[in-house]
Amino acid sequence: MKLLYSIHKYDVFMFTWLINARMHGTLTTASRYLSKTGDGYLYLVIIGLLYWRYGLESHILQAILLAFLIERPIYFVLKNGLRRNRPQAALQNFRSIITPSDKFSFPSGHTSAAFMMATLLGYYLPPLMIPLYCWAALVGFSRVVLGVHFPTDTLVGAILGIGTAFFSLEQIVI
Repeated sequence: MKLLYSIHKYDVFMFTWLINARMHGTLTTASRYLSKTGDGYLYLVIIGLLYWRYGLESHILQAILLAFLIERPIYFVLKNGLRRNRPQAALQNFRSIITPSDKFSFPSGHTSAAFMMATLLGYYLPPLMIPLYCWAALVGFSRVVLGVHFPTDTLVGAILGIGTAFFSLEQIVI
């Protein structure tokens, strides 16, 4: 239990430092846009384009669909099972910049899906791997800047997304 308390204490320290260090205008505006790229609409466009161009025989489309079928339930069970409060509910006198779509923060679903997609797309399009991972990291960073996640929420989200993507690739790519 002491370990969890120590991790939470460090997490709150890092969150508070980041929130206090942000350049309010530009960083907040950029974070809003980056966060929106992880809302899910972009993934639907990618899935639609892959289906339109290649059909269901596409290995990348199969991997993406399988990954989402696995990742979303795991994310939902973790988030609603662990029930970690978001920063606004956990910290006194703190208001997040945006209103999150649900009550709990652990893990970050935006970060999980972004890293999952970055891993899957990067596997099939290796020259894009570094920009995709940079984008996914910025999605996670934006969620902290906007005040809806602690840093460890995004860290675990990244691990969940990458792990799910690798599992999905192992099942599809033979």
